[in-house]
Amino acid sequence: MGIFNKRQEDEAPLEISEIEALRNALLNANMPAQVEKKALKELVRLSKTPSSSSEYTIGINYIEYLVSLPWNRITEDNLDIDWAENILNEKHYGLSTIKERILEHLAVRKLKLSRKHKILVVDDERMARMNLEHVLSKEGYHVTTTASGSVALNILEKETFDAILTDFKMEKVDGMEILEKAKTKYPNTEVIMISGYATMPTAIEAMKKGAYHFLAKPLKLDEVRSITQKALSRKMVQLETKGPVLCFVGPPGTGKTSLGKSIARSLERNFIRISLAGMKDEAEIRGHRRSHESSMPGRIIREIRRAESKNPVIMLAEIDKIGKDFKGDPASALMEILDPEQNGRFIDHYLAVPFDLSRVMFIATASNLNPIQEPLLDRLEVLNLSGYTDEEKKKIAVKYLIPGEIEEAGLSQQQVVFTTEAIYKIIREYTREAGLRNLQRQIASICRKTAREFVKNKEKDTAIIITPEIIESFLGSPKINFEVAEKPTEE
Repeated sequence: MGIFNKRQEDEAPLEISEIEALRNALLNANMPAQVEKKALKELVRLSKTPSSSSEYTIGINYIEYLVSLPWNRITEDNLDIDWAENILNEKHYGLSTIKERILEHLAVRKLKLSRKHKILVVDDERMARMNLEHVLSKEGYHVTTTASGSVALNILEKETFDAILTDFKMEKVDGMEILEKAKTKYPNTEVIMISGYATMPTAIEAMKKGAYHFLAKPLKLDEVRSITQKALSRKMVQLETKGPVLCFVGPPGTGKTSLGKSIARSLERNFIRISLAGMKDEAEIRGHRRSHESSMPGRIIREIRRAESKNPVIMLAEIDKIGKDFKGDPASALMEILDPEQNGRFIDHYLAVPFDLSRVMFIATASNLNPIQEPLLDRLEVLNLSGYTDEEKKKIAVKYLIPGEIEEAGLSQQQVVFTTEAIYKIIREYTREAGLRNLQRQIASICRKTAREFVKNKEKDTAIIITPEIIESFLGSPKINFEVAEKPTEE
C-alpha cells in the first residue's frame, strides 16, 4: 500500500506540469474567446480526472489539437495580376478562356482588398467632427462628414458606406435613428456610436439594434483607429467570401489539378488537394465526435492544420464521384462548407466549436456534372476544359512534356531530338485521349529507352534523332489506326 501511495506522489507533479504546460500553450494560441473559454473549462475538468482513464487521454488530445490549429495565422496574398498571368502561361498552353476567368477572379479580389473604404461621420460638435475626419483620412479612408442627423439620412438614401460613426445625442434626428436607418437599408454597414451622455441602458439598446461598438467622449483617437479598423476588417472578410467557387470540369489529364496549383502559387498560398472519390462517410467532412481515443476531425480541418494557415487553396477533387450510404451524405456537408453565408462558423463534430473557413479558397474538379446534386452544383461556377487538339498536344509536348521527360531520364537536350513527324505519330497512333497523361507516358518510355541506348553504347556522342521509325521500334506496332477522311468526289 505504501509503495502504491509513493507511486501516486511521484506521478502527481508530472500530471500538474502537463496540465500547466497545456494551459500556457492554450493562452498563447491566440484563439477566439469562445474557443479559449471552452478549452480552459475542459482543462479544469482534466485536472480532476485520473491520468490512467481514457477520458484523460481523449481530453489531452483534444486540447493539443485546438492549440495546434491556425486560428489567426494567414499567409499574405500576392495579387499581382502580371505575376499570376506569367505563372499560368508558364505552366499551361492554350486554355485562354480558363486563364482569363482566373485572372478576372484575382483582379476582383485585388480591387476588393485595395479599395478605399467609405466612412460617414455624423456629429454636431465641429471639433469632434474635424478630429475624426483628420484621423480617418490619414488612415486612407474616404470620409464624408455632416453636422446634422437629418442630412445624414438624406445622404444614406443616395450613397452606401462601409462604416458610420455617429454621435448619439443630436437635435431632431439622433444617432439611434441613423443606426436604425443604416441597418434597415444596409445590413452590412458597421455603425459605431459616439456619446458623452449616453447611459449604460441606452448603450445596450444600441448594441441590440446592431451597433458595432460604443465610444465615449472625450474620444481617444488611438481607440477610434483601432475600433474602426476592426469593424472594417470584418467587412473585408464578408467581401472576400462572396466570390464563387470555381469548378474545373473536363476529362482526366486536361490540367485541372495543375491549374489549381498555379492559382495557389500565384497567390503565394499553401495548396491542399482532397480527393472526394468514393467518400461515403459524412464524418470524413464533419469529423467524429469525441467518444473514443481514435476520434479525429474531418479532412478539411486536418488539412488546414497541416497547412499551418487558415487561408490555403483547397482543391476538392472529383466532386462528382462523392458517395452516399447509411453513414450520411458527405455532399450535404460540403454545401455548408462552400456556402459563404455559413462557412464563417463551420463546426466540426470533433472540435465542437466554430472554425472560420471564410478565408479558404475552395476549388472543385469534376469529370462529369450529371452526378452532382443540384443544390451543390448551384454553389459552383463551372469552367469547362474540353481537351486538346492534335496541334495543341504537339505544342505542349515540345514546350513542356519532352524537356521534362528528357531531364527526368538523365539526358540532355543535345542527346535526344524529337522530330515533328515522330510527335504526331505518338499523338495519333499510340494515344487516344482528351488529356495528356498517356502522351506523357509514351514520351517518358521513349526517353528511358534512349537513356538505355546511351548507357549501352558508352562511346556514342551524337544525338539520337527520334523519327517515326524509331518510335515503332521503341513502342511496338501502332495501337490506333489513324486515317484521314478522303474528300468525297463529285460525280
